[in-house]
Amino acid sequence: MGIQSFGDIKIFAGSGCPELAQKIAHYVHRPLSKWDIIEFPNENLLVKLHGSVRGQDVYLIQSHSRPVHRNIMEMLIAIDCLKRDSAGRITVVIPFMAYAQSDKKDQPRVPITARLLADMIEVAGADRWITLDLHAEQIQGFYKIPGDSLTAFHILTNYFKSKELRNGVVVTPDLGFAKKGRNFAAALDLSLAFVEKRRQGNETSREALNLIGNVEGKDVIIVDDLVDTAGSIKSAVTLVKEKGAKEVYVAFTHAVLSDPACERLSGLPIKEIITTDTIPLPPEKLKLLPNITILTVAELLGEVILRSHEGRSVGELFNE
Repeated sequence: MGIQSFGDIKIFAGSGCPELAQKIAHYVHRPLSKWDIIEFPNENLLVKLHGSVRGQDVYLIQSHSRPVHRNIMEMLIAIDCLKRDSAGRITVVIPFMAYAQSDKKDQPRVPITARLLADMIEVAGADRWITLDLHAEQIQGFYKIPGDSLTAFHILTNYFKSKELRNGVVVTPDLGFAKKGRNFAAALDLSLAFVEKRRQGNETSREALNLIGNVEGKDVIIVDDLVDTAGSIKSAVTLVKEKGAKEVYVAFTHAVLSDPACERLSGLPIKEIITTDTIPLPPEKLKLLPNITILTVAELLGEVILRSHEGRSVGELFNE
């Protein structure tokens, strides 16, 4: 089906990130399309459109924020609703995708939930998907439908370029993020260091053991794709300060911030926390983190939506 087969852009906001969806709609100069999302006393959901989407190019924006499973189910029901109303094309825009850490069988008798989620999105009727900073890029291969795996890398690095940290070093909290950390450091023309970690005790317990690289007397930027309970960040911040780091910044795309993350971060000697609005943060968490800066991904996602609708290259945004 060619691009000429689709009508105008229709943007729907799920419950997972309504403010971000509104910003995206503003960027593409389209109003948010209206629908009712009804939760019955038995917790069953109903999605009802206010108007027809027949033949239209529909974008459903839904982040897998808390409550995670409710928002995933809402997304799937909404896709089915749009499909049954004969939408021309359905693109599900997932700023933060849940279960991205469940991408392989790393122990016996466990599921690969990221693959299951991909299957459910396809079966529900989505034609395309868009997401940001997948924890494991191999998840792209779980989908038979086309999609765009984007990154907030340029948004974060541009922010740090304005700070002009001449004597800085980028630090990754584990070796698994080494390649992305190297790209981050190269974009800022800074050196790179790694926190070496080894499993201790049970499978989920880790301890930072060594720092590969020099941070003494330097400003440090600790980078990661997401922060959940902030255990790794706490270890990394403590280690670089012990090694003589000056100011410490922490930068990541997805602010999952499960308890006790905010308490941990607020108690650390961090000058500034920089993240994005892929996941909305409630006021009680923002109150605990007065040093947090939230950058928006709305323009990036909005531009990708426009390019997708018009059949233009998305890679050109990143000089690819």
